[in-house]
Amino acid sequence: MAKVLITDDAAFMRMQLKDIISKLGHEVIGEADTGQVSVEKYKELKPDLVTMDITMPEMDGIEALREIKKVDPNATVIMCSAMGQQGMVVEAIQAGAKDFIVKPFTAERIEETFNKLL
Repeated sequence: MAKVLITDDAAFMRMQLKDIISKLGHEVIGEADTGQVSVEKYKELKPDLVTMDITMPEMDGIEALREIKKVDPNATVIMCSAMGQQGMVVEAIQAGAKDFIVKPFTAERIEETFNKLL
């Protein structure tokens, strides 16, 4: 069972992810609505895995990913992006993201990604 931190500025997305991740038998130990909050919660909670939305106010997901990687070079971060953000996905992978999930996502895709990374 993995401890997961969910980062997304949309509350319904966090709820949807939390539901899927919990049903897969993992524990959601925290939620963040901005990149900055995600970095702070990462330091505090030390999750096994982070789901990170790319487009957020204040600090975007790629910037937050870079900050988390400074704290923990081995952090497992999965980017969540909308269709048409391929350029940002490439940038995220280069910044150290382990994988990405395209929205709208399915439980199967999340399960497959978690199984591959954990």
